[in-house]
Amino acid sequence: MTAAGLVVTTKPTDDAGARTYDQFDWQAAMASADGLRLYLDNLNESGVLAPRDCRILCEYHEDWAALDEEDAELVSAKHPGTSYGAYTTMNALVNEGGIGHLFERWKSMDGKPACRLVTTGGLAPGPAQGLLAAADAMRAQRLASSPLDTEGEYAEIVTSFAREVIKRQSKSKREGSPPAPEPNGEDREEVARFLSGLTLQCSQPARTYIAYAAPNMYVDPVLIRLGIQASADSIWEAVLSLFRARMRSAGPRPTGALPEVISVRADSRTPTAAEAERRLVDRIVTLADIDVAIRTAIAYPDGYRPLARLPRSTRLAVKMSVGGCSDNSIERAEQLRIDYQDYWRSKTNDEPASRVEQSRLRRLLLKVSDAATSSSRTSSGAWGSQFWEELQDRLSKLPVEALPGEMDEDLLLGGAADLANRCQVWFSNSFDVEEEIARLRARRGAA
Repeated sequence: MTAAGLVVTTKPTDDAGARTYDQFDWQAAMASADGLRLYLDNLNESGVLAPRDCRILCEYHEDWAALDEEDAELVSAKHPGTSYGAYTTMNALVNEGGIGHLFERWKSMDGKPACRLVTTGGLAPGPAQGLLAAADAMRAQRLASSPLDTEGEYAEIVTSFAREVIKRQSKSKREGSPPAPEPNGEDREEVARFLSGLTLQCSQPARTYIAYAAPNMYVDPVLIRLGIQASADSIWEAVLSLFRARMRSAGPRPTGALPEVISVRADSRTPTAAEAERRLVDRIVTLADIDVAIRTAIAYPDGYRPLARLPRSTRLAVKMSVGGCSDNSIERAEQLRIDYQDYWRSKTNDEPASRVEQSRLRRLLLKVSDAATSSSRTSSGAWGSQFWEELQDRLSKLPVEALPGEMDEDLLLGGAADLANRCQVWFSNSFDVEEEIARLRARRGAA
C-alpha cells in the first residue's frame, strides 16, 4: 500500500489534537456565553447599552475572569468528556473539577473575587451534591450578613473540603514532607468564606452539541431584548470568533509588535491596576467589543456564515443530491462518469465493433441497478446513499468473465453514473430533473 493509503487506513493511537482543539473551542463558547450575559444585563428595555466597565479577561489566572467595575469572578471551565457522568467524590471536585486551583487563586487575591466552576459534568448524590448545598447555604448567610456556620449542618462537608485542599497543597511540596495536618478552625472558616462566593454551574452542553444549541440558548435572549429579528447563528459566530482570538492573547495591541524600551527607569514604580489592565488588552473582551460584533453580524449576516456550496447542476448531481448523497459521493460519481465516457470513446474509435460490447454492458448495469434499487429503496425519506453503497457492493461481485477485458470496478460505477445522467437510473423517486436544474440556476443567478 502507498504512503498516502497507509495514512488514511491506519488507525491512530490517539486523537489528542482534535480533542485539544475541541476543548479550547468549548471553553471559548462558555466564555462567550458569559460575555453575552453581561451584555444582556447591561441593555436597558430599549436595547441601549449602559456605559458600565464590564469585561471578560481571558486565560490569565483561570480560563477567564468576569470583571464588573471593581467586582470580579474567576471561572474555571472543565469538560471531562461525554463518557464522564458526574463528580462523585470531594477529591474529584477539588482536583479533576478544578475547584482546588480556584481556591488557591482565590487565596492569592486575599479572598476577594467570587469563583465559579463551569462543567459538563453533573454532581452525584453524596459529597458532590453536599458541596453544592453547603455553597448555597454559605452564600445565603453571607448575603444576609450572618456569621458563616462551620459547625452546623454542613460541618462535615466544610471539613472534608478543607482536608482535600490542604492535602493538595502538601502534594506540591517536596516528597518526604510530613502528612498533611487536619483542618483547624481557621481552615474551616477560610473554606466557608470561599464557599460563600462559589457557584457550581454543572451539566452544561457538551462540545458535540454546543455549536447547535448556543444560538438559541445564548443569542435569542439578546435579540429579544434588542427587539430585532436577525440570524442568531451569525451573531453567535461573530461573538465566538472574538473570544477565540482573545483566549489566544491575539486581540489588538496598541503598541503592535514593538519591543519594550527602557521598561525600568529611575522613577519606576509598581503599575497601578488600570495600568496593569491596559497591558492585558489583547486578552480582554469588553461590552463595546461584543456590541460591535453583534451589530456587524446583524448588518452583514452572510459574513459569519459558512461559504455556500456551489451546487453542481448536471442531471447526475441533481438526482444524487435529491436522493441524499454526500458531496463527496457526487464528486466521485461525476469523475467516474467522465472516466467511463473517455474509456468508451477511445475504445470505439479503435474498435468500432466494441459498440455491441458496450450495449451488453449497459444492459448488465441496468439489471444490477434495478436489483440494488429493490434492496435499498424506502417508502419515505432519501435512500440515495444506501443505493449508492448497494450498487458498489453488487458491482464488485460481478464475475470477471461478464465484463469487458479492461473494465474495473470504478469504471463500472462510472457506467452506472452515466446511466443516471441519462435518466435511466435514479437515486430517489422520479421527479422533473430539468425543472430542478432550472430552479438551481435561477437561485445561483439571484445570489
